[in-house]
Amino acid sequence: MKLILTVFLFIFNLTLSAQSNQFAGDYTRSLSAEGKHIIEYKLTLNQDGTFEFHYYTKLQGGSPPEVNKYGKGKWSVKDNMITFSANKKEDIDDKYTLDFNKSTARFVTKNPRDKSDKVVKTKLQFLESEIFWMKRIDIFKV
Repeated sequence: MKLILTVFLFIFNLTLSAQSNQFAGDYTRSLSAEGKHIIEYKLTLNQDGTFEFHYYTKLQGGSPPEVNKYGKGKWSVKDNMITFSANKKEDIDDKYTLDFNKSTARFVTKNPRDKSDKVVKTKLQFLESEIFWMKRIDIFKV
């Protein structure tokens, strides 16, 4: 009986780690206008359920001309929906100022049953966020 229970728990843990492998990784998006303006989003979802985010802008004539903003915290998945959270005491400080609480993103990839030649880039599409400029942003898996 112990052997059966051990095997069951082992298979269950493999399934959980395989699902998080699908989502974990680096995501990025870069928008630019021929050397005038640059906006970059970089998000890393780690295997251990933590994330780091970096937002960079360089706007010609902007005040300030360059901005770096950072965020970090934890992420979890349920049905291709990723929920982000940040502990205000541990994850938010002088460097990491972005609060990702109440942020959700949809994981979008090509359906495995779709046998067409259509190319669908794997991405995260932010649906909700208290960071106003994060709503409806798509960032693509590298």
